[in-house]
Amino acid sequence: MTVNEISQLVDEHDTRIQRVVNHYVDQARAKEDYSHVENIGIDETSSKKGHNYITFFVDLDHSKVLYVTEGKDASTIDKFYLDYILHQGKPESIKNICCDMSPAFIKGSKVSFPEAKITYDKFHVMKKINEGVDQVRHEGRHENDFLKKTRYIWLKNPENLTKRQKEKIASLSKMNLKTLRAYNLKLALKEFWEIDNLITAVSYLQKWYLWAKRSRLEPFEASLEFINRNWQGIMQYITSKINNGILEGINSFIQTVKRKARKFRNTKNFITAIYLKCSKLDFDLPQALAHN
Repeated sequence: MTVNEISQLVDEHDTRIQRVVNHYVDQARAKEDYSHVENIGIDETSSKKGHNYITFFVDLDHSKVLYVTEGKDASTIDKFYLDYILHQGKPESIKNICCDMSPAFIKGSKVSFPEAKITYDKFHVMKKINEGVDQVRHEGRHENDFLKKTRYIWLKNPENLTKRQKEKIASLSKMNLKTLRAYNLKLALKEFWEIDNLITAVSYLQKWYLWAKRSRLEPFEASLEFINRNWQGIMQYITSKINNGILEGINSFIQTVKRKARKFRNTKNFITAIYLKCSKLDFDLPQALAHN
């Protein structure tokens, strides 16, 4: 229930209830111990309409939000670092950090957690590849009417296609389409993430990259440059095997909290709601409150 719904239920002003919630969330967070945290994920999401963002940090091993702050620049890493230290965390204990390719996140992570290995999130990598596939399709549809209204077919993985979409791709596969070549490149890169051996993975990605270059798909070049520029962080996935899938789920839940509440009076209340729902806090409530 939202604070407003509770205020109507118990006939109490919502600001007073919010103060109570803030108090116990802050109290519970103060007792948190982060000394065991080794793998963290970083992501940002909108806090309200416009260019207003919050960044959240998640313990990937225990699927819980550790810290939330306003903004999405490098200073968010500094703020997390200080909060992490206050909760008995030791920077050298962080083994892996998973994030998107945000220069701010990368720079901040290297400064605050120099011992940690940075893994670029595979979902963001594949999103960039999908953008390349869609760009090839977009340019090709002007030359081939069969590509019209097929955008979502190429963005899906084969196992997620409907029967009708599978039939559509089967018919298009008989044509020499650039879009089909780009789609096959995407499917081949998808197999890269399943490789466990680092040497095999390096060889596979090198061959994939050369294949993609030789395909001469001009709209796909931006995606290839992206892979080349972020090569090390992509390869780190083979060793760490961490990704931000957990964060995607938490992000979706955060947006649900935001929609349900419709409008938070301030970002502090929004952040409190995230901690309440996503931080698995241990609340040491007074006995009367606990019974109620």
